[in-house]
Amino acid sequence: MNVFDIHDGLDFSQHEDVQYSFGIFSVKFSSDGRELVAGSNDDSIYVYDLHANKLTLRLSAHTSDVNTVAFADETGHLIYSGSDDTLCKVWDRRCLSAGQAAGVLTGHLHGITHIDSRGDGRSFISNGKDQAIKLWDIRKMMSNADSCADGAPAWDYRYSRYPHQHKQLKHPHDQSIATYRGHTVLRTLIRCYFSPSYSTGQKYIYTGSYDSNVCIYDVVSGSQVAKLKWHQMAIRDCSWHPFEPTLVSSSWDGRVVKWTSARDEGASDVD
Repeated sequence: MNVFDIHDGLDFSQHEDVQYSFGIFSVKFSSDGRELVAGSNDDSIYVYDLHANKLTLRLSAHTSDVNTVAFADETGHLIYSGSDDTLCKVWDRRCLSAGQAAGVLTGHLHGITHIDSRGDGRSFISNGKDQAIKLWDIRKMMSNADSCADGAPAWDYRYSRYPHQHKQLKHPHDQSIATYRGHTVLRTLIRCYFSPSYSTGQKYIYTGSYDSNVCIYDVVSGSQVAKLKWHQMAIRDCSWHPFEPTLVSSSWDGRVVKWTSARDEGASDVD
């Protein structure tokens, strides 16, 4: 069967403000499955209505690539975005007449690779090229903020490891409520997540790492409670089963690994 007989292409360029082609770095479904939100390399956020089959919103959101976007909760009113301009922004679709963000959160020293919402409309985490995951509460956001990119030491995550002395640096106006370190962000947009609500009460944060490990942190204490070792190369992404004590990780070594709890028959199964 021809693939075009069963798949529809969604054209995100069909908007009056779009004059050129662009790349999409991140895309997420809304909880009801009716919409998609996307972040792009033209510094913008796009919202696509799947039922109407058309683009309904474009926001000139940041001053650099928008690497990651997420809906805040099941209502779909709030959108989080993270960019290479080092800023996390919150967008309220109920009041976008001026095209301005509802608030800005600063704290990362280098670009943001991924955002995961807690689903409560208040909290989310972000992974950054500054080798840190940060926990945010949007009740602390400001109406505007400056990027720290100009003040941070020059460094390109695609080619060299993060300088050790830079790990001690802090943003002068850090609004995050917690920071988690121990994993490595290098050469790829490594993702982070809250652990499942059903089985863990979202008490953990987990992430892939360039050093070939899956790192798990305690949300409250900030300590690293586990490091899953098997892969031989960078782990860009991983996913914790919503109900079972099972996690899968994908790596540049070409393997997908399934991890199970120590109570099960094996610590890991290679698929």
